[in-house]
Amino acid sequence: MSLMTAGNRLRGRALVRTDYAQEMGLLNTPAKRRSTLAMIAVGFLLPFMLTDDLLLILTLGMISAVGAIGLNLVTGYAGQVSLGHAFFIGLGAYTGAVLGGDPDGRLTGYGLPIWIWLPAAGVVAAVAGLLVGPIAVRLRGLYLAIVTLGLVFLGDHIFREARSLTGGPGIGRRGPDLNVFGIDLNASGTVLGIELAREQRQFIFALLFLIFFAILGRNIARSGVGRAFSAVRDRDVAAAVIGVDLTKYKVMAFAMSSFFAGVTGALYYAVVGVFEPSAFGLLLSIQYIAMILIGGVATISGAIMGALFISLLGKFSGTLADVFPFISESSGSDGFLSVFQLEAILYGLLIIVFLIFEPRGLYGIWVRVRNYWKGWPFSY
Repeated sequence: MSLMTAGNRLRGRALVRTDYAQEMGLLNTPAKRRSTLAMIAVGFLLPFMLTDDLLLILTLGMISAVGAIGLNLVTGYAGQVSLGHAFFIGLGAYTGAVLGGDPDGRLTGYGLPIWIWLPAAGVVAAVAGLLVGPIAVRLRGLYLAIVTLGLVFLGDHIFREARSLTGGPGIGRRGPDLNVFGIDLNASGTVLGIELAREQRQFIFALLFLIFFAILGRNIARSGVGRAFSAVRDRDVAAAVIGVDLTKYKVMAFAMSSFFAGVTGALYYAVVGVFEPSAFGLLLSIQYIAMILIGGVATISGAIMGALFISLLGKFSGTLADVFPFISESSGSDGFLSVFQLEAILYGLLIIVFLIFEPRGLYGIWVRVRNYWKGWPFSY
């Protein structure tokens, strides 16, 4: 059969692959291309359709999704269990606050623009990840998880004591100013002839931020580096036998994950405004673990789903506090549970439920629904 005849027979059959490059394409089917463009289009329309409070929640959710993608790279793809993600997020947050902070304020600040302090936050966190990486070569599983957990307590002590940089507990410091190409994202005004409120500006910037890092994360996962990560995760001894450098790729996984966490911390707390050392405790690490377990381990889409789900969970908890009198808005108020305690309980319950009944997370549910309708009416 000639190549032209074979090509004609394959025409219109998007799921038939003739080479490896087609299989590993970023958007390798028409359905993926159409759905991705549709979701991006809807994303840019949402700022004009939703209320400001919901826009803020989704903005923080999209920024958190970048950190969840980073954790998925090291834990989902490379199989290195890390409970220290909060430490790297904290490093990024304080790096951004110091480099981009007010130089005339009471705390150390240099007033640098966002195109310096945002990448620098990722670089500082990545350097810390490089220092942790060699430990991952000697440890695995529970032992590695305990070591990375120690980073959270070490970071808590450092952030509390470095008062000239962090402001200390109970006081905190402001995040850096969000000024992009002369556009102040912390104020309302006209951009390109369109009147945009502060929440709308921040939402659009967060969406662009997420799109960039989602593409970056997906390209890492489908590259030779990502395949090496998967080999290390599935069986590191076998990976070493076939020539995969365990030290190199485990260190790379931690460095890449830490970079994503660093830029997440810097931008997240720039939007929040004021933060203190207690924000980077164990609960934050558990929150990110919940994002990838609920969304879907070793999938970029799952990390985004999980981050948005966990962010909206806070809105749901606040709604429950308005309905049930035994749930209070803060820990100091009267009530059997505070909203923060309720969220921690929900994280634990959701992790257990998804691990038992849907280990592939929200992404797994989506795949089942998609496959059902693709096979309809013969779905059985």
